[in-house]
Amino acid sequence: MAQITATQLKKLPGARKAAMPDVIAPQLATLVKEAPTGAEWFHELKFDGYRMLCHLQRGAVRFLSRNGKDWTEKFPNLAQALKTLPVTNAVLDGEVVVVDAAGRSSFQKLQQSLGQGGKAPSFVFEVFDLIYLDGFNLMRTPLRERKGVLEQLLSHTKSKGPLRYSDHVTGDGPLFFKQACEYRIEGIVSKLADSPYESTRNRNWVKTKCLRRQEFVIAGYTPSKKNFPGFGSLILGVYDHGKLIYSGRVGTGFSIKQRLELQKKLDRIAQPRMSFATKPKDPGLREAQWAKPLLVGEVEFTEWTADGSIRHPSFQGLREDKQATEIIREEPENL
Repeated sequence: MAQITATQLKKLPGARKAAMPDVIAPQLATLVKEAPTGAEWFHELKFDGYRMLCHLQRGAVRFLSRNGKDWTEKFPNLAQALKTLPVTNAVLDGEVVVVDAAGRSSFQKLQQSLGQGGKAPSFVFEVFDLIYLDGFNLMRTPLRERKGVLEQLLSHTKSKGPLRYSDHVTGDGPLFFKQACEYRIEGIVSKLADSPYESTRNRNWVKTKCLRRQEFVIAGYTPSKKNFPGFGSLILGVYDHGKLIYSGRVGTGFSIKQRLELQKKLDRIAQPRMSFATKPKDPGLREAQWAKPLLVGEVEFTEWTADGSIRHPSFQGLREDKQATEIIREEPENL
């Protein structure tokens, strides 16, 4: 792996001498209807995993989730691999994933690996940004320069190893998006090549999804009526101006083990009344078991109905990296 010198860092536009930050909020992408085109855009694959900011400080490694939780102990193989990088202090931005037999990141396989208590050696860190390096804050440095240094830093990592540089294409976003969908990737993320790193959600980074998929707050469950173990379906909602709104139910996509574990978790936070701002019209909720709106699940679906529910949903897994109160309905915008 290539050593990055202080002389190189000083020459980067926007780089400034600074102490290593303890916490950096991640930059987030805006969902759009169509991928942008033009030479000013970098297009990357959208990974199906957990977004992580990795802090390396004098041999110590920390993985911090989007909501600031320390997940380092969950990824021992990645922490060990990162210690081999030729840096003293750095902050890397990327996604922790598990790759399936076809080479695609799989959120369900990631959930299964996490269920093994962090012992699975299959975690991969797809690194797509470099925010800080050896005394220099790079947040004001254009993305193309940051990725250039990052590629050099990871130039000798193995293509099938646990640390991987997330490459990009330039120009024709719609074509790249089409190819990603044909390969059954979740979507793509497009980034303005000359943009700085900003700890917010804006249009410098935009995402285009092949599948309708997002996070939902789990507000309770309906009991099983077919003698299945666990529950019948999870009751879902999203926040709208601070009020929890009913979004439908999901009853597929679970293993028996998941049904039993989720029911136990929900029973531990049970409450007698629903948390929705208005009573749903769904007659299937008559025997609902309500829970405090604390858990977040990721669900794939075909479309939103006119009354604000989702059609043909399939559960993908719990999202422990996001707060329930930040979950809103995602609708693609025009670029």
